Formats: sequence, structure tokens, C-alpha cells
Amino acid sequence: MVEGSVLKTSKGLEVVVFRPTLLDRVMEMPRGAQIIYPKDLGSIIVHSDIGPGIKVLEAGVGSGALSMMLIRAGAIVYGYELREDFAQRAEENVKRAFGESVNWQVALHDIYEGIDLSGLDRILLDLPEPWHVVEHAERALIPGGILLSYLPSMDQVIHLRRVLEGSLFGLVSTYEVLQRGWHIEDRSVRPDHRMVAHTGFITTARLLAAPCGKFRSWSISPPR
Repeated sequence: MVEGSVLKTSKGLEVVVFRPTLLDRVMEMPRGAQIIYPKDLGSIIVHSDIGPGIKVLEAGVGSGALSMMLIRAGAIVYGYELREDFAQRAEENVKRAFGESVNWQVALHDIYEGIDLSGLDRILLDLPEPWHVVEHAERALIPGGILLSYLPSMDQVIHLRRVLEGSLFGLVSTYEVLQRGWHIEDRSVRPDHRMVAHTGFITTARLLAAPCGKFRSWSISPPR
């Protein structure tokens, strides 16, 4: 079967056949927890500088959506999950996408109690209280490593930022991603009436080699 072929069903309906993309799999896969929305997944991959061979700890794997994106980018991924049902569902989704031999591990572990890994390049958190992880992340990340947190409310972000101010992390930045589609038909060109607005706040920080207060409050701004 050639992708893009048009087939007719037994009821006479015509359908176009394509191989599902990773995005299709993420949006349609069985879920035990709310997934990170695709517009945020792409931004997380870029802002945490994920690439082949990067050692990543993901805490709060949920249904495995972010894990799948990290694996596709070539990262070496370790997962922590508190709930066994979530971990099992994530494992099923990841293996369904990449096969049984996929190089991915998820452990039932409370990251608030500590991190039993070291030499990590990145730590990505989808947790309600990420400030409890900051001290553990200081010991587990390499200097220059990136800590990224995904949070739904600004109250949580403010608490996290206050803890980061007293830590070894600097270059702290917080942002959100908004997605608006456009209606384009002949001469009718306008923004769609509905858009995907707030889903979550993303905060990133870099681990400094030593305390250095003047860099702690810097944030990364978009180019002008």
C-alpha cells in the first residue's frame, strides 16, 4: 500500500491512507494521565537542548508522550514515576511506538526523596511541586546541565522561582506557548476563531559550577 492512496470502504466512503506520525500516536494513544500538549512538547525539546546521546531524567512520565519525543530525538532517557498504573501505561505506549527493544527505562520512584543517578545532562519535571527537586538536581546534573519544569499555574511557578533564586541554578527563564491556526480559503484569510492558548508554563534553568549571584536573575530573551 502506497501512502497517500485513496481507498473506498465497504460503505462507499473514500479515505486517504497515511502512516501515522509520532504526533498522531501521541494524540490517539491510551492515556492514564493528561499528556503535555504537542505545542509544548516541541518547545521543551528545543529549550532543553535535547539531542542524540543526551542523558535525560524525566520525572512524572504520565502516559509517555514526552518520553516518546525524547527517544525520537536520540536521547538516553530514564523515567521516574510514582504511580505504577501510569508507569505501566507509559511503557506500553512507548513500546507500541518503538518496539520491545527500545532503550528506555522507567522506575517506580519518588523524586522528591532523591535522585539515584548522576552525570545527567537534563532533568525534566512534570510534577506539582518541582521545588522539592532543586537540591537533588544540583547533585545529579553536570555543570551547565538544564533543569526544566512544566507547571499549570503561576502560583507554582513563583514558588519554584523563589527556590531557584537561592540555588546553584542561573539563567532562569519562564514562558508559555500559544498556538493559533489560520483560516485560508480563496480571498478569505483570517485567524481561526478558536486557538490553543494556555496549557502550561515552562521554566528552564542552567546549573552553575559555583555560586554566582549576578547570573542568577538573568533570563533568556528572544532576539529583537
